[in-house]
Amino acid sequence: MMPREISLLTHLLLQHLLPLTLSLLHPPHHPPVHVPALVPHTPKPLTRSRFSAHTQLDFNTHCNSSCFHRGEQDDWRKQLTEKLAFETLYADGSRTLTTVDVEADDHDLEEDAGLTPSLLPWSGSSVKLKHRRVRRQIYGADGRFNIRGDNFLLDYPFSTAVRISTGCTGVLVSQQHVLTAAHCVHDGKDYVKASGSVGAGETYTCAKGLDSGPPRDDLAGNRIHFSGFDSDRPGELVYRFCAVEEESSNLIYQHCDARPGASGSGVYGRVWDNSLERWERKVIGIFSGHQWLEIDGENRDYNVAVRITPLKFAQICYWLHGNRVDCSHD
Repeated sequence: MMPREISLLTHLLLQHLLPLTLSLLHPPHHPPVHVPALVPHTPKPLTRSRFSAHTQLDFNTHCNSSCFHRGEQDDWRKQLTEKLAFETLYADGSRTLTTVDVEADDHDLEEDAGLTPSLLPWSGSSVKLKHRRVRRQIYGADGRFNIRGDNFLLDYPFSTAVRISTGCTGVLVSQQHVLTAAHCVHDGKDYVKASGSVGAGETYTCAKGLDSGPPRDDLAGNRIHFSGFDSDRPGELVYRFCAVEEESSNLIYQHCDARPGASGSGVYGRVWDNSLERWERKVIGIFSGHQWLEIDGENRDYNVAVRITPLKFAQICYWLHGNRVDCSHD
């Protein structure tokens, strides 16, 4: 099937009819999300990076049932703080490690860590995730659109998509910060060779906000959308949208058509802004890759995005501002 370009008519429909439809929806009435506070420790120096890792664009994850039943682990709080520790890489290749403590009650941390069953659709099932290389992540007819022309490419949210030198996509969240998938710059042992030269051009604009983990029922139309630089369409920014199929406390499962290169794209959803009293388009996750799941003997095939949970929101906010004061989201 030939790639479809987004037309002016389609653009007008998206810009004018969709907000009209959203205005008819009943906004969700939930209390504001409490964002935990991170308490960083003094950074510790690490050895310099050798930039020896290779880019892995075709990213597939695997797991077993313990990933969905982490509440049985006694040391989950310690593991959570270890996961929130982060490295800082400097231009000369030097690195530091910053460990953190979290100021929040156990209930908030349990929900964020995925220990409560409220967002776990398979918590009572036998879940095993198969590791399998998948060369195509298109579901049925290819529903992606090429975005062309400055009148579209410079329009929000297309203008927030950044092509990363490692071959992935990122989303610009400040004038100095690009948010992307971890595997786009690191293989778990070292940084990817090309990750020392990540940058964005002057024509990009920043995302207008992040939102911490709204469930799919709080998304307008239960839909998400994202734009990325899929590897099968060189030089093109590719847009797609679809419904959320399933979700866990940390992942968004969907069938948005995507190919390698789209990893790291900012996943948008329309969420209700209580202060503005209107639906706003915000980044709610980062597209990761593909996943096969075996549930009660049945194989299920998904593309997945990593949800921006309250803890991830707090971590990202600290990276952006460098302090705790500006990271309240109550």
